[in-house]
Amino acid sequence: MSHFTTILTQIRDTEALADACAELGVELLRDTDARGFANSTRHGELVVRLRGPYDIAATRPDPADPTSPYELTTDWWNGHVEREVGPNYGRLLQLYGVHKTMREAAKKHLRVTRRQETDGSIRLTLAA
Repeated sequence: MSHFTTILTQIRDTEALADACAELGVELLRDTDARGFANSTRHGELVVRLRGPYDIAATRPDPADPTSPYELTTDWWNGHVEREVGPNYGRLLQLYGVHKTMREAAKKHLRVTRRQETDGSIRLTLAA
């Protein structure tokens, strides 16, 4: 029985995703299978290899369209994935947003100051 669930996201920058994964201490792999419950797998163009027994597969709904955002698919059973990346991928998506913003700011030659808030949010300040 498969427990995989898919969520459409706005992930378009694989390098920013790789940076987010690195900050979380997990690996981003290409063209491999994500692990799920009872040895089930889901193939992904990208796979976030987690430390626990399950992974996250990232695929485009239309593989022929390189501009389409990625869908994230994982097996949420027993909280393994949630412990590593947060509920509904919260920490992973937060860090993806941080790294995407920092990359775009660098392209525009803006300085970025990053501060971790006590509530877990991350505050970015951009300046010329």
